Amino acid sequence: MQHAWVVWLIIAAVFAAAEVFTPGFVLLWFGVGALAAALLSLLGIESVSAQVIVFLIVSVALVVASRTILERFFTRVPGSPKLRSGAETMIGQIGMVVESSRGPLNEGAVKMYGSVWTAFPAEGEWPLKEGDSVSVERIEGNAIYVRRSGRTARPFTEISEQP
Repeated sequence: MQHAWVVWLIIAAVFAAAEVFTPGFVLLWFGVGALAAALLSLLGIESVSAQVIVFLIVSVALVVASRTILERFFTRVPGSPKLRSGAETMIGQIGMVVESSRGPLNEGAVKMYGSVWTAFPAEGEWPLKEGDSVSVERIEGNAIYVRRSGRTARPFTEISEQP
């Protein structure tokens, strides 16, 4: 097949287009595998079985690699096979107290990544003081429970502050 690379390019385009309509972020890697097979065909290797093998190896390797990277990025919820997402990713992150504790529940405010959260000191912690660096221990509803941390919060630049 002299123009097999064209067929592989069409297959790559179909996989890339189909990725837009699926939530799993898998089909894109099969599109990249099809591009690798197209490149093989362009280089003069006309064995369809070799092209299919390269397609499968590249696709599966990229799927496995992306799953490993995404799992490490999002991390797993302790004691659960579920991946963390959304607000759960804040657990263990560092924030800065912007409003000291007040009232009978020691309610304060902590700024994390540009957002201010209602915060309470975790069990056994003293009331929060403005300027303290704290680590998120858990989230309940729209409030976070924090412990003091020796680390400092990572700076966050608002979009409007960028040049």
